[in-house]
Amino acid sequence: MTKLLCVYCSSSDRLDPKYAAAADELGRAMVRHGWGLVYGGGKTGLMGAVARAVKAEGGRVVGVIPEFMKARELAYDEADELVTVVTMRERKLLMETRADAFVALPGGFGTLEEIMEILTLRQLDVVRKPCVFFNQDGFYDDLLRFFGRMLAEKFFKPSNMDLFRVTTTVPGVFTEIDAAAAAKVEPKWFETR
Repeated sequence: MTKLLCVYCSSSDRLDPKYAAAADELGRAMVRHGWGLVYGGGKTGLMGAVARAVKAEGGRVVGVIPEFMKARELAYDEADELVTVVTMRERKLLMETRADAFVALPGGFGTLEEIMEILTLRQLDVVRKPCVFFNQDGFYDDLLRFFGRMLAEKFFKPSNMDLFRVTTTVPGVFTEIDAAAAAKVEPKWFETR
């Protein structure tokens, strides 16, 4: 059975073409590294680019899309498996369950919300799957600085910085997935006196 990489990313078609090119590169590399795709099921933006690339290389594509998006004809109908759900919460849970690892490409509110939920579940030791930020052209630099502030001000433990990996290259995604698999989780709550 093919392992599935959950890719969170933008659905916008208004982006600089460099982002779609990187999504395409990732999709093709996934198949070469033995990964299939589980994602939000869309045909637009980076979502569509990564799905088409995986499919073009003969890889498996599993899309999970809410009915209201499918009704707007936003679904990637060429997916090997297209699961229709009612709510965004169902969509996220199904992608989380099916995935063997997670990567966040550049994206907006939805992408950020999805990867942050997975990091929260990793922190709570509910999910034990690798998480990688693809920090293309410094896209996530400000978020990573904010994580540093959270750490400096003791909103989380130093080990939380081990719950995710960061790379600036497509080949690095696979290196970091392998490295992240070894991360250990500390208990979430600080001891109080």
